[in-house]
Amino acid sequence: MTIRETAMPSASFANAKLQQLSEPLLQEVTDFIDFVIHKHQVKIAESQPDEMLVGKWSQWFEAVDSLEVSPAEPVSNYQQLLLNKYRQQGLEL
Repeated sequence: MTIRETAMPSASFANAKLQQLSEPLLQEVTDFIDFVIHKHQVKIAESQPDEMLVGKWSQWFEAVDSLEVSPAEPVSNYQQLLLNKYRQQGLEL
C-alpha cells in the first residue's frame, strides 16, 4: 500500500482540519506545500540535467575551442598610440 493510498481515507479528516484553520494559517499551509513541491522539483532538475542544454553547451565549447586567436593589428595611428599608452602603464593586450 502506498503512502497516497494510506492517506486517502484520512483525506476527509485532513479536509475537516483545514476547514477549521483561519485564513493566515491556511495560507501558511499552502505556502509550505508549495515550498515542498518546489524543493523536490529543484532536486529533480539538478539530478537530471536537460540533455538538450548539455548538447548545446558542448557544441558551443567545441566551436569556441576551434577558434583561432590572433592579436589584432592596429588599423589606425590612434589605435597604435592607445596600445602604446596601455603598455606603458603595464597593461598587456
